[in-house]
Amino acid sequence: MDYLEAVGVFKALGDPRRAMIVDMLSCGELCACDILGKFEMSQSTLSHHMKLLRACGLVKARQEGKWTFYSLDDKAVEKTRGFLLQLTSQKNDCICVDDKLKRDCLGGAT
Repeated sequence: MDYLEAVGVFKALGDPRRAMIVDMLSCGELCACDILGKFEMSQSTLSHHMKLLRACGLVKARQEGKWTFYSLDDKAVEKTRGFLLQLTSQKNDCICVDDKLKRDCLGGAT
């Protein structure tokens, strides 16, 4: 996962309702009607949230008749976990290893 891809995931999770939806889906697949029952929002607002969660890759959907069922995409979740772990861990190939970048980040100080 690269920075640009990861930012999309974190942007999507930046809304508390979308983060709550992901939390709900961590327990397993849910029908849109079940998700909607937990929130005071319209069907179109839920559709908007689900569209964003699907666009960033965290959530997948399947149709069964007139119902839409949502679940987490396990590969995307693992990729995001791995990215966050890498981002927050000390490493030899850290972005700050570049001395110029390090100076720029520290406001010119070394």
